[in-house]
Amino acid sequence: MCPYFISNPSTKYTITKFCYFYGMDKTKYLLEQFYKHISDNKKEKFATNIEHRTRHVTVVLENLFQPHNASAVLRSCDCFGIQDAHIIENYNKYEVNPDIDMGASKWLNTYKYKNSEHNTLEAIQHLKAKGYKIVATTPHTNDCMIDELPIDAPVALMFGTELGGLTDIALEHADAFVKLPMYGFTESYNISVSVALALFSVTERMRKSADINWQLSETEKNEILLSWTKKVVKHAKKVEDIYLSKLEEE
Repeated sequence: MCPYFISNPSTKYTITKFCYFYGMDKTKYLLEQFYKHISDNKKEKFATNIEHRTRHVTVVLENLFQPHNASAVLRSCDCFGIQDAHIIENYNKYEVNPDIDMGASKWLNTYKYKNSEHNTLEAIQHLKAKGYKIVATTPHTNDCMIDELPIDAPVALMFGTELGGLTDIALEHADAFVKLPMYGFTESYNISVSVALALFSVTERMRKSADINWQLSETEKNEILLSWTKKVVKHAKKVEDIYLSKLEEE
């Protein structure tokens, strides 16, 4: 039973009423219960990593078709503390190679756009509605170097395929264009390298800035921590149902 619950035999509290009355939401309640099932070492790891997670920067991948590249990108997102990745599947199905992914994808929130006739436009509109500036990573007449990109507002870094790059729709609706420094004969990096270089530049500046509120809210932290915890607790759905049913029984 939740430590904050005061039993009243004459009253049946729904979860919503219970949480409202005692000032604790369902997510926080479940997180406390699930934490009973994981080790102190795992709790410490979660507590450390959640403080470095951000949604101020997100990554958008359009039409990647090679599983090893897609998996390497997710691994980079995790390493740089990027919580969300947006996957556009216009022509190619996004698949993860577990040998390269190294489990990174289970710690991320991935959003796929694949059921619309205009998946790219749907993704862009969704992100713009959330306040993101769409940044196309491709050479352009109005581009700037990645280390010159303004990051005071949330940015969505958009990457296309190695051969074709981003689609015309993506370019038409981009708010800004960036390029990565190159000093050799080849004209492009591998897509996973491009993502890693871009994320390093943007997140380093972001974390060093005293003017950017890049951290997650407490509500977001709890939601993500609960998601992570469910990934390491066996039969998580059954465990959750048991705890919720105990609330309803009181």
